Amino acid sequence: MSTAQIRLAPSILSADFSRLGDEVRAIEAAGADLVHFDVMDNHYVPNLTIGPLVCEAIRPHVSIPIDVHLMVEPVDALIPMFAKAGANFITFHPEASRHIDRTLSLIRDHGCKAGLVFNPATPLDYLNYTLDKIEMVLLMSVNPGFGGQHFIAGTLDKLREARARIERHREDGGQPVSLEVDGGVKVENIAEIARAGADTFVAGSAVFGAADADGGYRTIMQRLRAQAAAAR
Repeated sequence: MSTAQIRLAPSILSADFSRLGDEVRAIEAAGADLVHFDVMDNHYVPNLTIGPLVCEAIRPHVSIPIDVHLMVEPVDALIPMFAKAGANFITFHPEASRHIDRTLSLIRDHGCKAGLVFNPATPLDYLNYTLDKIEMVLLMSVNPGFGGQHFIAGTLDKLREARARIERHREDGGQPVSLEVDGGVKVENIAEIARAGADTFVAGSAVFGAADADGGYRTIMQRLRAQAAAAR
């Protein structure tokens, strides 16, 4: 079981884009630990979302880290742009890079923390050669491209495997590595996901869909955090 701090990372993919500055300020005020920023290119994934200019636009509105998830191919040209725009974490899919080690170095050379993203059917073998160069492992618990999908149950076993690798790395003197999960996270399943080893939870529709509920964003994030904490 991980002893890492529980972190919530609402995905602005589900936010109201007509008032994005208000939305990111609201989630920070409600207790968000990260802003999750989904970048899709209609090439690596079948959707088109947002780029560095939007990242730059929201950066002055929040003090918490911006967690940029690149679902693009190729990735290298965008990394300096997002670093300049204010990203703190930049994660990418290894299949989208010709030279994974070089891409990881590029992220870190631009002052950001680096991470790898694994789709539901992508094996964790890339971690054999990269755990000493990353600060985050992100497991997709849905197929990337769209919000609002259902959690893929097989991700739980994969989370346990990733957590075991991260703990062995730490015991060997390696730097801390966060284990993030993205897709279908909600109050009803976050405890099970936490027990499997995740410490950072991306929640899009679960958070932003609660805007008009009693207590709004603060209440839903308190509920998510409480369920994850109870599982520890």
